[in-house]
Amino acid sequence: MLKKIAIGSILIFFMTPCLQDTYGRVYIDIDSPSLPKFPIAITDFYCPVDREGHSIWFPDQLGKFLKLTGYFQIIDKKAFLDTGTGGIRFADWTAIGAESLVKGAVRNEGNILSSDFHLFDVTQGKSLVFKRYTGTARDKRAMVMRFASEIMLALTGEAGVFDTRIAFAGKKGKNSEIFTINFDGTDLTRLTNYRALSILPHWSPDGRRISFTSYKRGNPDLFVIEARGGPDHLLSNESGLNLCGPWSSDGRSLLVTLSRDGNEELYVFNQLNGKKYRLTNDASIDVSPCWSPDGTKVAFVSNRSGSPQIYVMDANGYNVKRITYEGNYNTSPRWSPKGDKIVFEGMRGGNFQILTMNPEGGQLTQLTGSGRNDSPSWSPDGRYIAFVSTTGGKSRLCIMNSNGSNFRIIHSGMDKYMYPNWSPHLNF
Repeated sequence: MLKKIAIGSILIFFMTPCLQDTYGRVYIDIDSPSLPKFPIAITDFYCPVDREGHSIWFPDQLGKFLKLTGYFQIIDKKAFLDTGTGGIRFADWTAIGAESLVKGAVRNEGNILSSDFHLFDVTQGKSLVFKRYTGTARDKRAMVMRFASEIMLALTGEAGVFDTRIAFAGKKGKNSEIFTINFDGTDLTRLTNYRALSILPHWSPDGRRISFTSYKRGNPDLFVIEARGGPDHLLSNESGLNLCGPWSSDGRSLLVTLSRDGNEELYVFNQLNGKKYRLTNDASIDVSPCWSPDGTKVAFVSNRSGSPQIYVMDANGYNVKRITYEGNYNTSPRWSPKGDKIVFEGMRGGNFQILTMNPEGGQLTQLTGSGRNDSPSWSPDGRYIAFVSTTGGKSRLCIMNSNGSNFRIIHSGMDKYMYPNWSPHLNF
């Protein structure tokens, strides 16, 4: 996870004033349904004294980050015509199909490692972004991650999600613990060790805390823990269920499901003063709430129509409206960060699949179709969806682009993966 960056800290970066106007141009239209992958060339970095293999590691790691996005074609180095000496011959790069080019340099001076990254538009023959990062060898992954975000910003108009993590419940045997993992599947970290059932992790909006439900004391109680680990703090231990839901955007409140009155109802829980405001009051089961990005609406699941379906209501509990009518089992709604879609899991052909729709229930799109796929969660930029996929009895933690493409497994090996929840940006 990235450390906080400030002047005088381990990692310092400098930005030249070059070509800020280029950020106004979008090179990659990620909303295009027929988006071709963007061809980019990344040369070996210049490194005067390269005992650690930095000249190869930096460009290879950058290529791996960009490839994970599903938007880039990394051109094979064997196709390169430009030897890298002297000035850039842009015609040599366009001849092999490149539209952008990255060149760089790495220098070791004692315990200090500095790296230069330079992005070019080869079709127009001009510089787009130059960055210099200075730190230690431990910061080299963060340096590459930073520039990968700069490339995404320059070419798509939005930075990437390289500085994010995914929290999830990982089950082995009868128990499950709360874990977090990087977007690229590295740095698996276990937050709890209760030897009990712990489920439903949710990141706070500042990324510093994770709330969850655990049976560690026998009852399904609501807890919160620092995202970097440490002791937990009890938030709610009402008799019966205390099921954790998402945080409000200001970090004051959480949506929770309580069964203190005999059946599952939805509440807004102010975790600062402990007060709970009831949103639903129905004889049916109401669960799985989530806020709209602007906080004015709540989507949730209820069986009040006879089967689990998705409903939307005002944030105060009024004006309830059913929005799913296709399929007899729809659950786990999550509102996209831009507010234009809701992702959910629905029973289709005997298995749960991941689908999206607009907030009115229209434009229904099925994204998965093989095996069982459930528990979707949006990335903070709305470009990706984390979910659990089970095929042949094997559970896996997965990610795909928001249109269902670029499926990849980021972790496997546990008995079961449950309730992934994507963090906000963690650039602290």
